[in-house]
Parts: sequence; structure tokens; C-alpha cells
Amino acid sequence: MRETVAQFRPDLLQLATELVGTDPFARVDEGTRFAQPAIYGAALAGWERLGGHDADWAAGHSLGEVAALAAAGALDHHDGLRLAVRRGEVMQAAAERGAGGMLAILGEREAALELAHDHGLTVANDNAPEQLVVAGPEDDLEAARKAGRRAGLRAVKLPVAGAFHSPEMDAAVPAFREALAEVEFGEPRIPVLSCATAREFTSPRSELADAIVRPVRWRQTVRALRERGVERYIETGPGDVLRKLVDRNLDQEVAAHA
Repeated sequence: MRETVAQFRPDLLQLATELVGTDPFARVDEGTRFAQPAIYGAALAGWERLGGHDADWAAGHSLGEVAALAAAGALDHHDGLRLAVRRGEVMQAAAERGAGGMLAILGEREAALELAHDHGLTVANDNAPEQLVVAGPEDDLEAARKAGRRAGLRAVKLPVAGAFHSPEMDAAVPAFREALAEVEFGEPRIPVLSCATAREFTSPRSELADAIVRPVRWRQTVRALRERGVERYIETGPGDVLRKLVDRNLDQEVAAHA
């Protein structure tokens, strides 16, 4: 990630280092405080590498919403980085006060939902028809993981130190609202879908704040893009996780109408 940002958006690398107090890429595995500004910078550097290609629509997964709004021109890129830094800080602090985590459940959807309900877990990411991510206390996650295995589901503990996109993040919301109040939002050049609502942003300040404790509805977001005629999807951030999730959602959509 760092090489891409250094080449295409050195200004973001310099500002991120100043805001965080250290190079966030060097400590990206130490927590979301460092990971969020690094990922934001990498997403916009990837956008720049494409030549700032104007898409017809934009969307982002979790933090990716901030990068999507910036790429679409609704938010100054440096202000977006400031939001990513602050978001990472307040979510890290909330995570450290709790004792929660996240678990990916792969397999039949209804069985996964039942497993989450039985163990009092929150659906944090609805990523694809056969991929849910749930959040909650560590003991409940471990119990769900073992029960899921017995039920024929694949349940994988995620390497994150917090129950993100769940009520455990409530404490992070007020401080992030304050940060959002300090930046200007304008009209985007292209429409941006919120992954928390699967609809176009209408009030980014309130919607981005609310999204911290709301589930990421990526399955519904991809479906909404498809319904709007989107046929080609480009992931600008690091890795190919979202591309694979788009493939899974669209394969399911095609199968449903075959």
C-alpha cells in the first residue's frame, strides 16, 4: 500500500504521517488507528493511478465510504484523510474499552443468521449471500464458532480488536460527529451509495456517523448498483476482497434469474 501512495499521492502520505504522529503504514497491523488512514490513502492513490477515472457510480465498504465521497468530489481529499484518522482513533478507543471481536460465517444464509441470533451476536457486515460477519463479546463469538462448525458452517475469527459496526462502537459516534462538523461536503460529481443504507447519500455528516454502529449492507449495495445498470466494477483500494464479494453477489443474482 505504501509504495502506491508514495508514488501517486505523496501528499496523503505526508499528511497522514503528520496527523498520526508516525508512518501509519509501518504500524498498520497494530490497530484500526493506523489501518484506517493507510487504507484511505491507498484507495485514493489507486483512484489516482487510474487517472482519476470518472465512474458512473461510487460506493465504499465501511471506511471506504469516506474515500468514495472524496473520489466523487463531495469531500476534499485532505479533509477525508482527517476524518479517516479521527475515525480510526475513536473506534480504536471504543474497542479498547470493550472486549469484543468479529467472526465471519460462511455458508447457508438462514443457518448463519440463526447462529448469530442464538448467541446474541450482531450482524456487522452482510457481505454476500453466503458470507456474514458478526460482532459481539469474545466468549459468545467462540461459542458461535464451535456451534457453527458442528452445524456445517465455516466460522473464522477475524484479526480485529473490536466489535466494529455494532453497539459496542456507540462511544465512538459523538467524537466522530464533531469531526464531521468541521469539514465541508459538497455535491458529488457522480452519485455515491451508502453501504449502510444501500441508497444515495443525502446527509453525509449524519449518515457517516450513524454507519459506525450500523451494519455494512454490502450485499444490498451491490444489488442496488446492479439495479442501476452498473456492469463493470473497479476496486481502487488494496487487495481484491471487494472484487471477490462483488463476484459472489453478482453470481448469485445471475443464478436467481437464470
